[in-house]
Amino acid sequence: MASGSHRVQSDFIYFRKGGFYGLACFANMPVESELERGARMKSVGILSPSYTLLYRYMHFLENQVRHQLEIPGHYTPLEAFYEDKKGVAPTGVGPRNCQPTVHWLPTVHKHLYPEMKITHPAGCMSQFIKFFGEQIFVLWKFALLRKRILIFSPPPVGVVCYRGTTEKIFEQKQNLYDVYVDNQNVKTHREYLQPLLRVNSADKEKYRRLNDQRQLLMYTQEVDGDCTSCEEDLFILFFMELNHRIFQTLLEVAASQDKTLTAEHARSMGLDPQGDRTFLMNLLEVYGFDLMLVIDNPCCA
Repeated sequence: MASGSHRVQSDFIYFRKGGFYGLACFANMPVESELERGARMKSVGILSPSYTLLYRYMHFLENQVRHQLEIPGHYTPLEAFYEDKKGVAPTGVGPRNCQPTVHWLPTVHKHLYPEMKITHPAGCMSQFIKFFGEQIFVLWKFALLRKRILIFSPPPVGVVCYRGTTEKIFEQKQNLYDVYVDNQNVKTHREYLQPLLRVNSADKEKYRRLNDQRQLLMYTQEVDGDCTSCEEDLFILFFMELNHRIFQTLLEVAASQDKTLTAEHARSMGLDPQGDRTFLMNLLEVYGFDLMLVIDNPCCA
């Protein structure tokens, strides 16, 4: 049950509990009861070792939380659901060990893409990008550097669930995160990461290209009636290809004789040689690339 839920009638939240992923639906109903202080609030959720298919049970959970408001303590449908869906983890294997291995050097393969697509409920990526605008590339860099990003939003949390927490107090607990986002204000208390907060010319160019591709997609759908592609597909593929280009370049330079990363390499990766210098230095350290970064400073006339 998300903090602040008592102020809304219904909501849902994705969350993590240890090595499990969860989805819970919340509902709030007024009642004439002094014991319940005029309101009955319930939340019904499920836990799974995988995030991929949770959203398929949203409708069931919404019905069940309403059922619990109207007939508290009647768990027969939930018990039947549990018996039908429960699984047994292999002996000696915890939930974390059941997760597939995540490789940080992605390649674009069609057989991987459908799996990635359904792990993001409809509209998640497109709404996220539209909300943050050019700053999406600031967050993208922090994510590639494996930094902990904490995003605050007031309730209801369902529509912004893929971005964050409703606990404002977490802002004061700086040991819990590296980057804090309140609405569209992105900040970090770690001094060495602060240069990454600035949107540079390469970020603006990437955002322009992303918008151009989106406009072309919309035009194609309108003219040709092609409904096989959607914004969500376009956005996810854009970032997959961007990641692939960066890591492919780093691997090629690492395999070269002089192992020197130049300004030209940075530009070929879609980065700003000067504006992304700090990002590149951190990227090499995080992923263990033993390369020499040689980017000349701009000349002063």
